[in-house]
Amino acid sequence: MTQQDLFKLKPLLAMLVASLALAACSVGPDYVRPQMDTGPAIFKEGQNWKPAQPRDLVADGKWWEMFGDPQLNALVAQVDISNQNLALAEANFRSAVALVQSSRSAYSPTLSASAGASRGSSGSAGASSSNAASGSSAGSVRNSYTFSLTAAWEADIWGKVRRDVESSQASAQASAADLAAARLSAQAQVAQNYLQLRVLDAQQQLLEETVQAYERSLQVAQNQYAAGMVAKSDVIQAQTQLKSAQASALDNGVTRAQVEHAIALLVGKTPAQFALPRAPLAAVAPPVPQGVPSMLLERRPDVAAAERRVASANAKIGVAKAAYFPSLTLSASGGYQSSTFADWFTLPGRVWSLGPQLAQTIFDGGARAAATDQAIATYDGTVATYKQTVLTAFQEVEDNLAALRILEQEAAVQDEALQAARQALALVTNQYQAGTVSYVNVITAQAAALSAERASLDIRNRRMAASVLLAKALGGGWDSKSLEDLQPLAQQSAEQAKKLKDNAVLR
Repeated sequence: MTQQDLFKLKPLLAMLVASLALAACSVGPDYVRPQMDTGPAIFKEGQNWKPAQPRDLVADGKWWEMFGDPQLNALVAQVDISNQNLALAEANFRSAVALVQSSRSAYSPTLSASAGASRGSSGSAGASSSNAASGSSAGSVRNSYTFSLTAAWEADIWGKVRRDVESSQASAQASAADLAAARLSAQAQVAQNYLQLRVLDAQQQLLEETVQAYERSLQVAQNQYAAGMVAKSDVIQAQTQLKSAQASALDNGVTRAQVEHAIALLVGKTPAQFALPRAPLAAVAPPVPQGVPSMLLERRPDVAAAERRVASANAKIGVAKAAYFPSLTLSASGGYQSSTFADWFTLPGRVWSLGPQLAQTIFDGGARAAATDQAIATYDGTVATYKQTVLTAFQEVEDNLAALRILEQEAAVQDEALQAARQALALVTNQYQAGTVSYVNVITAQAAALSAERASLDIRNRRMAASVLLAKALGGGWDSKSLEDLQPLAQQSAEQAKKLKDNAVLR
């Protein structure tokens, strides 16, 4: 390229510098996290909180270990290895990361190469007449050999590429939160099903002991009937009571099998490959910490995912608005062209071109306006979803805090009822053996005692289930260290909220 050629390119270079300077601009609104009126400064259940502000998730503690069951710990460890829903979420996350790289590629120019050889006629109508007059054939047949390299780059003057990258990055972050949510959900399901399985084992043990007790009662009734002390009806009633207990024990096995199969699915195995032998109910519902700060809701992956999708939708508005402005493409090409193969790559056959192209859509029938309206509507929808997700998070925490508080009180009352039922059964049994009461009294006392035992186990199961659901609602549980670190900040947030409320009242 000669110095004269460079002088001719000065206006083009000036345009390039100007386009790069304009590239700092981005149309569309800058992202601001949606604000929410989250109400009073504490949970209804008396815990401190602050407005939820989702952050990138960090490695949470192993919250399932608070139940103190090694078998549960081993099962939850298999979730990351074999759970297929988790594998699907992980694949979706990798896809989202690839889309980020795809969006970033628009920052770079494209480079293409082409080579070709052709043979054809270049004759024309005028040439045909002249050749005919001179007696020669119409047109001429020529060979053409070409090779070229072409580079093109669209300047991101209005920030379309930057907004698209911003949107894809937010979507990838939302996908990462979805992966964390899938993991937390699978862990919670494993824990809940496993704890239910152990309650069913305890219930099975209770029913088997009840069957043994009823067999002894039947034997007493048969002995007294043989001695002529009671009627045949007492024996029949004892047999009925025994068979009902045996049927309940068998029915309990159906539920246990189904729960075991559900756990197998969660750890990525077929029911035939998985079995959990019966074991005592060793787990206990952990105590509810005093003052769980609501800032632990920032750890909820579903809240984080919803907030990131708002950011992604906001960036898409900028992408839609950038379509209203002209696009500037800078392109350059160079290569060789010759009519003979031997001279293909010689200096006389060199060709090149360099120049900008400015393009603007003048009329599109309202397509750009419709795309912008759609992007805005999508953004409004993601904001509503985010707010609803936050409200649902607070509801779930409140629900399970209330459940744990009330179930603790119910368990204390039920324990008293259980002790009373056991004493009543012992007294009635002795009275029946002494012949002072009928067998109907024994049946009634036995039914009441069994019902109290099963109710006690049911409350224990519900308390552990509520503990699992509270851990899930808080984004993965809690520990004393997190409470100690977060409590001062929660208290400060509550005090600031109170001051704002007092100032509003004074005004």
